[in-house]
Amino acid sequence: MGALAPILQEYFTAYLMTQRAMSGATIRTYRDTWKLFLGFLSETVHAPVHQLQTTDIDVARVLAFLEHLETGRGNSVATRNLRLAAIKSLMGFYATKASPEQLHTVAQIHAIPVKKKPRPQPTFLTSAQTQALLGSISTDTWTGRRDHAMFTLAVQTGLRLSEITGLTPSNLHLGDGPHVACTGKGRKVRTTPLTTASTAVLATYLQERMDRPGEALFPNPQGRSLSPDAVQQRLTMHVSRAVTSVPELVGKHVTVHTLRHTAAMRFLEAGIDSAVIALWLGHESIGTTSIYLHADLNIKRTALERTRQPDTPAGDYHPDDPLLAWLQSL
Repeated sequence: MGALAPILQEYFTAYLMTQRAMSGATIRTYRDTWKLFLGFLSETVHAPVHQLQTTDIDVARVLAFLEHLETGRGNSVATRNLRLAAIKSLMGFYATKASPEQLHTVAQIHAIPVKKKPRPQPTFLTSAQTQALLGSISTDTWTGRRDHAMFTLAVQTGLRLSEITGLTPSNLHLGDGPHVACTGKGRKVRTTPLTTASTAVLATYLQERMDRPGEALFPNPQGRSLSPDAVQQRLTMHVSRAVTSVPELVGKHVTVHTLRHTAAMRFLEAGIDSAVIALWLGHESIGTTSIYLHADLNIKRTALERTRQPDTPAGDYHPDDPLLAWLQSL
């Protein structure tokens, strides 16, 4: 039997940070998982967290923790699977130090399967809804001008929320070949071109931004980066205002990731190859981009139209009016 604390400390410092050089986002995700799991174990075995032993972790308690995440905390299946991956990662590290009798427990935990979940269809905004959203942002105040520039950039580039909040003015290049450079998921650096309209909005905003403190491109009043919750709160507020001009937005859950989906769908509707879209969005695999193909009914209608028989009328099928159909049957 051994103490769990030194294993955790070595795992995060010597292994994740030094040997694996994991990104800060991954380390924070794993950290949060173990904070939750240690609290759960502490209540289960009735011992302080710092006194927990490696033998306190077994397959039954891991399964109970996963169940607690879904039923007690209301977490999604995706979150449940993410927490399981973090637990498996540490147990894989511990396997190199475990005694032979504990290796069976490690193997059992590694054998816990991820839970399958239906793949949700991406939510995106139409062109009219996008214009209504951006048009609803009042530019009479500094925060309004900041939000207008921020969400204009999000809609046009499809940057992730973490990428947007991590930008600094130095990431913008508004001269010849305007683009924004960012460090994205998996610490991949990519550049995304900017349209003339987006460049004009950002250039005007940047002139005013230079007179304010802090390093963030889109700062809070103290000059620090906006938190993800703050960005979502601002977006929700603007969406609620846009509802007056576009009622279709009523009840539609719009997030920054919705704006990312909107950018992807705009390219898809323009006939851009999915491999190019994957490169634009920074997807690890082109398979990730395929979700947009399933989401756009117009693409499927276009494919159907191309396979139409010569004697089949063009356009969607519409049943005859019931009264006319009755008269025809006489």
